[in-house]
Amino acid sequence: MFRGLAGAGLCLALLQAASSQPQAQPQAQPQAQPQAQPQAQAQSPAHLQAPPELRPQHPQPLTQPAAAAIPDTPQILFKGLYIAVQSAQLFADSKTFADAIPKFAPEEILARYGEANPVSPEALKSFVAANFTLPGDAATPAGVKSDEHADITRHIDSLWDQLTRSTKTAPRYSSLLPLPEPYVVPGGRFREMYYWDSYFTMLGFAESGRQDLAEHMVRNFAYLIDTYGHVPNGTRSYYLSRSQPPLFYAMVGLLSPQDPAVSYARYLPELRREHAFWMEGEAGLKPGIAHRRVVAMPDGAVLNRHWDDADTPRDESYREDAELARKTGRNAPQLYRDLRAAAESGWDFGSRWFADGRTLATINTTEIIPIDLNSLLFGLEQAIKAGCAHAKDTACVSEFTLRAAARRKAVNRYLWDAADGVYRDYGWVKQKQVPRVSAATVYPLFVAIADKPQAAAVARVISRDLLKAGGIVTSPLTTGQQWDAPNGWPPLQWMGVSGLRHYSILPLAETIACRWMSGVNRVYAENGKLVEKYDVVATGRPGGGGEYPNQDGFGWTNGTMRKLMSLYPGDAALTDPQRCLRPAA
Repeated sequence: MFRGLAGAGLCLALLQAASSQPQAQPQAQPQAQPQAQPQAQAQSPAHLQAPPELRPQHPQPLTQPAAAAIPDTPQILFKGLYIAVQSAQLFADSKTFADAIPKFAPEEILARYGEANPVSPEALKSFVAANFTLPGDAATPAGVKSDEHADITRHIDSLWDQLTRSTKTAPRYSSLLPLPEPYVVPGGRFREMYYWDSYFTMLGFAESGRQDLAEHMVRNFAYLIDTYGHVPNGTRSYYLSRSQPPLFYAMVGLLSPQDPAVSYARYLPELRREHAFWMEGEAGLKPGIAHRRVVAMPDGAVLNRHWDDADTPRDESYREDAELARKTGRNAPQLYRDLRAAAESGWDFGSRWFADGRTLATINTTEIIPIDLNSLLFGLEQAIKAGCAHAKDTACVSEFTLRAAARRKAVNRYLWDAADGVYRDYGWVKQKQVPRVSAATVYPLFVAIADKPQAAAVARVISRDLLKAGGIVTSPLTTGQQWDAPNGWPPLQWMGVSGLRHYSILPLAETIACRWMSGVNRVYAENGKLVEKYDVVATGRPGGGGEYPNQDGFGWTNGTMRKLMSLYPGDAALTDPQRCLRPAA
């Protein structure tokens, strides 16, 4: 079948992965079986119940709209052909073939494949070219044009149109999902709309006078929730089995920044449906048991983890995932689930998810209760509460008051390290905190779940362990992965700055913003580009590591940079971090 295109071991691993069906993963603790569709609960689960006299009278359960038929992913549509192409490594980036547009129906292409019997990689590549349109050949280019002579503000403002796409319909059998409104893509290999990227991208729209794009983006995300029951990782069929950090509520808040509750009320159905998706399975869950994205803690509290409903290699990284399974000898479905869950987190990949803190082979994402995910779900619960108050839905206000209070209590019990003054991820299987620090510790400040002493303690940890010459480093560890040192990422800078400002820890907030902007400015001055991530240790150069080269564009860099420049105009043009404020908490 593989016609000499790859080693037999890799081909066997790929074939076995492709033929396996998504199923519940093996767990060190018992795991409840996933259900087909998330539903809102009609009653509060036991861990949220107040005394009888304080319990809200619940309205009827949310009506979940009928989910759209989930389109098959490329690896399902093209079976052995997909395996052969990815195992032969015809393209430097595995995502290339995942995004290819078929010229004919899959059955016809597969029949031609059987007849052609391409033996060599050259013959297989020729077959692909005859039957697919590759992304580089598509009508809408993914790249952006840079003008080294434009100042950075004008350059960012000019990029919004370059990064805007409109796909009200998608080519038949392609992996692309259609959207009703125009949308902004990150850039480079990221040719579609992404979930958590978009919030940080949207931060810059108002500063650029493009509130129209903000409205378009929010309507697109609402459409995804109404259509599929959740926001997928990105608008590709192969992303539908997972989501990403739940920032839809924060996007909605950007539509009416002076009074976010107005917009929360407008999008209450979608906000509540997203919450139901993340909390599916919470009712009746026994301590020590996990179900999809919820975990019942020893005291009965429910917190969340990342998950993916599939346990095969990712379409966009098929060869890499299958090769890792072959090399490690680990249970392949479990390994694939952990890789996919890390992709849902947005931190793909980094030491946060490694059992040994060093190597991808030990990834155990589904065993971890993350700081950032649970902080954002607290933010979502607070947003729903505010929207319901604006809509005068008292039962909903009571329910989400209880929910937010229960989550705050659980976060402080399981994720707060009082001895070291820092938030840590929690290993729910081993029932202990993960003994590492990362920039995720800033998220409880962003959503104001921390009290003032906790915020002050976190600020001291940021100054001591995470603040570098070019901003906040992702983690102090150097593993070769992109979500570790020396990389700094735009979303983490914004979360840190915004969170510290909530608590009036202003000098440190400005120091982070200034150092970050100086590094971005320096790279832009040298090559006229805004890239996905930056080296914040050496400063003045793009970041590295990961499964693909650093990308140009770049949506969330443009958005956070534009926003920070408006908050700190006196620092906006600096290229030397030495001219920024000294670290202060």
